[in-house]
Amino acid sequence: MLERAPRRIRFNAFDMNCVGHQSPGLWRHPEDRSSDYNTIGYWTHLAQVAERGRFDGLFIADVLGTYDVYGGSNEATLTAGTQVPVNDPMLLVSAMAAVTEHLGFGITAGTAYEHPYPFARRLATLDHLTGGRVGWNVVTGYLPSAARNMGSQDQLAHDERYDHADEYLEVVYKLLEGSWDEDAVVRDRDGCVYTDPARVHEIGHQGTYFSVPGIALTEPSPQRTPVVYQAGTSPRGLAFAGQNAECAFVSAPSRDKLAQAVTRIRAAAVEAGRDAKDIRIFNLATVITGPDEGAARAKHADYVRYVDHRGALALLSGWMGIDFSQYGLDDVIGQDVQTNAVQSAVETFRSGGANALDDGEPWTIRRLAEWVGIGGFGPVFVGSGEQVADQLQEWAEETDVDGFNLAYAISPGSFEDVVEHVVPELQARGAYPAEYESGTLRHKLFGRGDRLPENHRGAGFRLAAAGTRDGGAL
Repeated sequence: MLERAPRRIRFNAFDMNCVGHQSPGLWRHPEDRSSDYNTIGYWTHLAQVAERGRFDGLFIADVLGTYDVYGGSNEATLTAGTQVPVNDPMLLVSAMAAVTEHLGFGITAGTAYEHPYPFARRLATLDHLTGGRVGWNVVTGYLPSAARNMGSQDQLAHDERYDHADEYLEVVYKLLEGSWDEDAVVRDRDGCVYTDPARVHEIGHQGTYFSVPGIALTEPSPQRTPVVYQAGTSPRGLAFAGQNAECAFVSAPSRDKLAQAVTRIRAAAVEAGRDAKDIRIFNLATVITGPDEGAARAKHADYVRYVDHRGALALLSGWMGIDFSQYGLDDVIGQDVQTNAVQSAVETFRSGGANALDDGEPWTIRRLAEWVGIGGFGPVFVGSGEQVADQLQEWAEETDVDGFNLAYAISPGSFEDVVEHVVPELQARGAYPAEYESGTLRHKLFGRGDRLPENHRGAGFRLAAAGTRDGGAL
């Protein structure tokens, strides 16, 4: 019997155009450079590190608001620097693309507060400038503070946010897939014709939320529609992912939770008429590694000393909708703190995480803050390159996950350590590529061309346009 080839593991670097991202307080570490996020040099260096490690992409998170559940204000968030100040992610991409050749860029942008018409143009522009290396992480929004600052009392109801996002993507698909024929730009020097007007179509969109009658402003880019990323795991979010997502992100802290999430996402793809493997699934994880286990454990212990407990709880309050300022750091969960959601989260951390802490000691609010204070909700893998590679392969085999969205304790150090110690080990095992494949981000991820496949929702607007040759609406 032929021996089965090792399962391929994929990496994205996970960052945000701010200080510290999901490791509040670690910006104070002497080796951390995340406070240089305002400089081009920080980002170009990080992109080069990720490309040296053959990462699929650099995924950039974003929020358009502040975390103000903790204490009912944004004071703790501002003090700790938890995802504020924060800059625009899209403006980073051109500089990083200029110093790399293969690395993809996943940009987070919400559907709630910007009209899809100018946004589609910016997406296409970046896809042109990067040679087809751009992805769009579609978010519907979750911070009420963002809604208030955009003129609303609160966000739309959860499911209605997805209804709104469905139409938003429909407009983007119509513009990028269907408005311009592939051969619309003719560049006929002798005839003095740059674009053939008969090959450019108005989209004629009239919907519940948007009215867009005209044509796209951009000619077709290498991917037309950039790779679509999504992270929703609610029933409505899963249905949205099944129709639209090409990559899905989850933040499961245990193998059981991750396996369940992967199963649901793959089932959603099938329900939408796609193949179960048409979505690449990445789980959040943080890797702390070194030349041996002792060095890695020492790093982890060192990093924990810098965790800003109040900053971590400000993030956690925003993520869970629970004001953790009502508890003391030494309050015991299950005794002084009896909220079901908190107890459930702690049980998951205790029993199933990569760095699970089932040592019999009581879980306090302080301990919870230290857990999420390095990399957020995902597992933390601590060990030598060989040990971390073992754990990553075990998780991939047991859960069917495709790869990992790597958060950091310190930046760029955490990423440099992965490239130095973990990547070579996985490559030696045949579980990680030694070189990039050619082509766009979509082709690198799936190996079947640059454009959306025909079974994807967005491709339907391209196919509809192929039958529209009279200048009419799609």
